[in-house]
Amino acid sequence: MSAALSLLGSLFWGTADFLGGSLSKRHKALEVVGITQIIGLFTGGFLLLITRTWITPNLSFHGYLLPGMLAGTCGFTGLVAFYAGLATGRMGVVSPISSLSALIPVVIAFIGGESPKLLSILGMALALGGIFLASGPEVRGGLPLRPLALGSIAAIGFGLAMTFMAQGSKTSALLTMTSMRLTSTTIVIILAISFHSVGKFSLKEVPTLFFIGAADFLANVFLGLAVTRGLVSISMVLSSLFPLVTAMWAYVFLKERLHKIQYVGVALALAGVAAISIGSL
Repeated sequence: MSAALSLLGSLFWGTADFLGGSLSKRHKALEVVGITQIIGLFTGGFLLLITRTWITPNLSFHGYLLPGMLAGTCGFTGLVAFYAGLATGRMGVVSPISSLSALIPVVIAFIGGESPKLLSILGMALALGGIFLASGPEVRGGLPLRPLALGSIAAIGFGLAMTFMAQGSKTSALLTMTSMRLTSTTIVIILAISFHSVGKFSLKEVPTLFFIGAADFLANVFLGLAVTRGLVSISMVLSSLFPLVTAMWAYVFLKERLHKIQYVGVALALAGVAAISIGSL
């Protein structure tokens, strides 16, 4: 169940990132992220109403509110950097670097005492290496500073966000992600007031914005549920397969051809998933 939830999260994340990156070519990344974060908050509020899930919040790090707020801040920063990086046209620099975000929660989980089976550890290494290669690392033409910096910020932001999400989900995955969105939405409102802008989107783009916001929120919830049903390290690696999904949609809809190294990456990632699955039996 944990593996299935993690992979489902990757599917939703990868799809949301593909659509978000596409919109960021026509709009400011901050505007795309801002609107979708607000939509994510409404998604969380709706799910809270229909599930009647409520636990009184506290300021303990062992609760859901504080980790959710920290995850919201880190995740928002990472997402803005990621979309801005994709909009530079150097996806081959930004995406591979950001894909390494899982290393942060995995290392923290190992330090915390998690000890997967050797086959699972091998599978995790294969999957992470495969994700990096499948993201299409591109060094021809050099490594420009802006995409390199944005990719690194995205990786750190995503990695810390996932770490805090895992912590809060021990109490409640849904409440943690809703707190996360409440925090990022507050940041959005402050920025919108400061810049006197909320972005100008066409009516045709509204359904896409709603899908991105809802899909990104649900992906977070799936990850939160996954870490409560299995090892955090394994859940984080499987949830980080989203670059493969983004590359797949780019191939299907934008006719972007995969490089040979990306095919190798996909094969390694799939082999890693298989090894993790066998090792988890």
